[in-house]
Amino acid sequence: MAGSHARRRAEPAGGHGPAHGHSHAHGGPPPEVEVRGGPRLVLVGSLVAVLVAVLAGVALLWPDGDRVDELAEQVQFAAPGVTFPQAEVTALGEPCPAGTAAAGCGQLEVRVTQGEDAGQTLAVGVPPDVLASDLAVGDTVKLIRTPAGDGRAETTLNYFGIVREAPLGVMLAVFVVVVLAVARFRGLMALLGLGFASAVLAFFLLPALLAGEPPVLVAAVGAVAIMYVVLYTTHGFSLRTSAALAGTIAGIGVTALIGSLAVGATRVTGVADEGSRQLSTFAPDLSFSNLFAAAVIVAGLGVLNDVTITQASAVWELRAASPEMSRVTVFASGMRIGRDHIASTIYTIVFAYAGTALTVLLVLRLYQLPGSDLLATEEITQEVVRTLATSIGLVLAVPLTTLIAVATLPPATEPAPSDG
Repeated sequence: MAGSHARRRAEPAGGHGPAHGHSHAHGGPPPEVEVRGGPRLVLVGSLVAVLVAVLAGVALLWPDGDRVDELAEQVQFAAPGVTFPQAEVTALGEPCPAGTAAAGCGQLEVRVTQGEDAGQTLAVGVPPDVLASDLAVGDTVKLIRTPAGDGRAETTLNYFGIVREAPLGVMLAVFVVVVLAVARFRGLMALLGLGFASAVLAFFLLPALLAGEPPVLVAAVGAVAIMYVVLYTTHGFSLRTSAALAGTIAGIGVTALIGSLAVGATRVTGVADEGSRQLSTFAPDLSFSNLFAAAVIVAGLGVLNDVTITQASAVWELRAASPEMSRVTVFASGMRIGRDHIASTIYTIVFAYAGTALTVLLVLRLYQLPGSDLLATEEITQEVVRTLATSIGLVLAVPLTTLIAVATLPPATEPAPSDG
């Protein structure tokens, strides 16, 4: 009996039974690993202290609703009385020849299906790229209807955009079905975690930034809060997940520090596209360089989570497979696994950002400027800073997570004597 009380299993940290199914979706139970009381207490106690600090941060940084509402009232997407009825495409016009404005070209013939003008057929001008797309007769578009008044003699109907709810809804449904079919319960937990993350962004992070709270602090607090829920709901309550969470928090801290230093050193303004320029007119008091540093933190969350949970799991599996392996050897073996993961994940980060900035890269390629000149542009500098800061945080999170996970392991056991 004394031995059974002295030995503690790695799963779970906060209870029994249910965490086993969460930790291993492949059906087998988690490996048996002894966990020493001291490191266990330090890890769990530290995470509880960080959680209390995060909750306090959320309370202190909670956005001023009146301030956000005041900004929203100052920003009007359209004039009063403007509506956006839908219309069905009945005929496609030909694109206008370059440099000309021939009659009848560059237009769609549509039949209004909503609002006061329902049933009316008219021709509306559209950008050349709309006619060059796969838009077909029978598709639905959205018009912008501006009523008469304020100097307008009559009501006008103009092209606004393409109605895309149906295909996007199908894609979302396919995504959910595929995740649930392949990942099953783990996939369901991941979707719930994604829903929580979206709620944090919508109700805390974005309003707090608009209300003028410190962007880097808001992003760090929001990111850590998201990781607490995402990691535990997806991977279960266990010391393995706790070690990954501690490594993730450390990675977020490193990314926040590196991002802030890089933004200051490179003099990034944070204003590089139409959206940021519009926002600067609506909320001129915002620090866009700090907003960019906050964006770097949020951008690295996904890959950071992936790397840290992999490292924590690797340490546990190594210890379970070789109880006699020393902690130093476990750390070295875990780092060999981590190096392989780092290499593939860095490619993921770089190519993801390259795909996002592909249009800008194409334009700059046509300019045929040397690299030193390209780095003077805001667009390229932002992508470089984002990529490097996120990658540095990711790389350093690997040894930090591995070290935290190894620190919770017991000393190596003596090899069993052979019968011979």
